[in-house]
Amino acid sequence: MAFEATKKEWSELYTFFRLLATGVVHMGTPQGKKDDEKKLSIAMIQREEHNGTRRYYLEGEEVHVVGEEMDARFPREDFATVADLILDAIKTSPDDEVASPDGVEEFLDAVSIFDLEAKTEDRTDFSIAFWHADAPLTGLVVRSRIGRMNPLLDGGRTANLKFEQTGIKFATPTVSKVNALESANEVADRMMLIDRLGGVLKYADVADKVFRSNLLMIDLHFPRLLAEMLRVMQLDGITRVSELTEAMNSINPLKIKEELITKHHYYEFKMKQFLLALALGMRPAKIYNGTDSAVEGMLLVSGNGEVLCYHKSDKAVFEDFLFLNTRFEKGAVEKDKYGFLERENGVYYFKLNAKIGLVKR
Repeated sequence: MAFEATKKEWSELYTFFRLLATGVVHMGTPQGKKDDEKKLSIAMIQREEHNGTRRYYLEGEEVHVVGEEMDARFPREDFATVADLILDAIKTSPDDEVASPDGVEEFLDAVSIFDLEAKTEDRTDFSIAFWHADAPLTGLVVRSRIGRMNPLLDGGRTANLKFEQTGIKFATPTVSKVNALESANEVADRMMLIDRLGGVLKYADVADKVFRSNLLMIDLHFPRLLAEMLRVMQLDGITRVSELTEAMNSINPLKIKEELITKHHYYEFKMKQFLLALALGMRPAKIYNGTDSAVEGMLLVSGNGEVLCYHKSDKAVFEDFLFLNTRFEKGAVEKDKYGFLERENGVYYFKLNAKIGLVKR
């Protein structure tokens, strides 16, 4: 009986096999398309396997696999065949769980691969030596538009921002009435109910002190900007980062000079800085000091299975891609503990959650 795995798991393996088969990867454009003028030659891919680090050298028409208790060669066309089988299975399956296509399991046994997703400590999916096998390794993460993608900013309780409830002092029954409201858009509906009852939600702070400091590394006023984007996202339903940033140009939550907005594109500049930091390893609960992590870029699998590369060395393109292809997402209210009034030291606060992911197309 064929084993099953998620589209996300299959996508990482597909990307790995496709790169071994083609030996090149094209750079991506800001719009998420292939740049025909820019491509990188792949000499070796290093991946963490069940029995340690393994290196896959591209030597002519063969892949030379070297690792713990392994030194073997396989035709590159075999990797191409299996990549095609995996891609077809992902695209034709209506479910997230996809059964192993005929022949794939046998090939995985032959090349001794048992983990579809590499287990690494540095959050990379694998590393590539471009042009020459002894070149410095480039750590990359895989994001696939044909499977579920890990978010850039994973939400969670540490990614909550706090709004103080001011304007009028709510009695306990009023607070209970707000928190009991349930609907498809319960967070926005509760915010609007607070407004109708005479309350005002005023940005106060970032809930987690590490995340607060990380945001302050982007800009000392960045938490306030992010909070306003979350408020507009919930109330107006605008989710695209580029569109929300355009709204910030009009709202001007930081009350900066018009010249900074129109000539220097301040809000867009700050969001691009933030998105790139997220893509290269910033996390809410881990101290971020601006130092580069092991993640240097991203491999994006497009809807038709094309693999594109975005790298920090081409910073402008990478930032533009992230800016045009990301959106705010709504995390699970119960799990992430936001979207209701809660009391701290005699003051009621309402939290909103920051979660950002890549758009599917």
